[in-house]
Amino acid sequence: MRRKAGRAAVTVALEDARRAGLLDGDKTEHLSFRAPKALVDAARRESGIESPTELGILALATLAQPDPVAFFPKRTQGKLGPGHKLEF
Repeated sequence: MRRKAGRAAVTVALEDARRAGLLDGDKTEHLSFRAPKALVDAARRESGIESPTELGILALATLAQPDPVAFFPKRTQGKLGPGHKLEF
């Protein structure tokens, strides 16, 4: 079951990046780095992606998109609406 959730997150992250235009254009940047094997293996298991290139694109797509949950409290701070009361 966890794999399905991981793959759904992969699809969402890549689709969000695609809609934002982040996957358009030529692939002109080259990244190369070493990572702990356990981290890479876990990322492959969770995502279902075996290709190092595709795994890197997913990682970047995930980091490039803002987390809407993180911004929700900031946007809504002090705005309960006209019908709400706080009782202490």
